[in-house]
Amino acid sequence: MTSDHSQTDVLERFYQNQLALEAALMELTLWAEHQNALEVSENIRGALQTIGENAGHIKQGLARLRGADLI
Repeated sequence: MTSDHSQTDVLERFYQNQLALEAALMELTLWAEHQNALEVSENIRGALQTIGENAGHIKQGLARLRGADLI
């Protein structure tokens, strides 16, 4: 039985926040490129790359934790 504030649930919400921040950063990147602020957009894209690289690891870890919750 899991509670509303289980460790897995909290981590899942962190992951959802990360995805929301990624979407917001992408919007900011597009705006910066439209404003010809290329250095800013390159910096944001670097942050987006880090988020993307970590997203897969986080998702796999959450899947393992969810599996552990079922045992």
